[in-house]
Amino acid sequence: MSDQVWPWPAGAATGIGSLPGTDIAEAQRIVLGELPALPHLPELPARGPGADMIGRGAGLLVELPVELYAARWRVALRPGRDLRRARDLMERDLDQLAEQAEEYAGPIKVQAPGPFTLAASVELPVGGRMVRDPGAVRDLAGSLAEGLRAHVAAVARRVPRASVLLQVDEPSLPAVLAGRVPTESGFGTYRAVQPGDAGALLATVIEAVGVPTVVHCCAPDVPLHLIRSTGAVGVALALDLVTDLDALGEAIDAGLGLLAGAAPGTASAGRAPTSAQVADRVRTLWDRLGFPRRRLAEQVVVTPACGLAGAPPAHARAVLSACRDAGRRLAEE
Repeated sequence: MSDQVWPWPAGAATGIGSLPGTDIAEAQRIVLGELPALPHLPELPARGPGADMIGRGAGLLVELPVELYAARWRVALRPGRDLRRARDLMERDLDQLAEQAEEYAGPIKVQAPGPFTLAASVELPVGGRMVRDPGAVRDLAGSLAEGLRAHVAAVARRVPRASVLLQVDEPSLPAVLAGRVPTESGFGTYRAVQPGDAGALLATVIEAVGVPTVVHCCAPDVPLHLIRSTGAVGVALALDLVTDLDALGEAIDAGLGLLAGAAPGTASAGRAPTSAQVADRVRTLWDRLGFPRRRLAEQVVVTPACGLAGAPPAHARAVLSACRDAGRRLAEE
């Protein structure tokens, strides 16, 4: 495994995606300043509909327009103002990225919801979420793959010296596999999607986009075996939610990179963790898994446990700084 080439430098740290506030210029400055080894395109859901994870992802879909109805995203008959707003926000974000990172040379990460998280959230025109209809889910996956390919190409054009790493956000994947996605009435749930079918569909999306891809799942019961089967180069998860060390060890031993969510994303615990505390959390897990320390800084990227949209701005910045310095500590050992 020591000769494996990772799409990030040793000792890298990055963010999961979301940050507090509504100023994309300031958010991009913070990311480029605090996470110089693996910056990401920030997401600012506080800007409202279209800046949220689902609206942002739905805005990438090709020939599958969406709209807001009763505060929920649903498939629309034709493109309208809600879709236009989502796409305008993304365009503004990419323009800001180009302005600030034009000379950046190295990996840069972009995030988008995966097909099953979108299918569990976006509704059909006739009612019910897309996940109820296997044909609709397949159409959604194909549309998303085409949209992600175009999105990655747009980032590459704007930051020509960078290499793009894609993060597919699938927080709803465990619920989809377990048949836990609730119906609109709240009295029932949608039928479970079989792991083999889910893995094959996710693999087609990853293959179609054609860049190194990490699957992020900040939920219990991360389906590591399924994620390994998709061709993803890594998995991003919250260390607090890891219960099956054997499955994680097998995935890492098989060559899956780990984006280790080691720093709490909220301020409820008080002050932001120090870089020493974050590094110790990652190191302790690695040692429990029984892997040699020399592989740690290469195979692991340090991240917050999840998005930082709900944190105060100063706390969010301190968390990113702690992750960066923790990654450097691990690389120096």
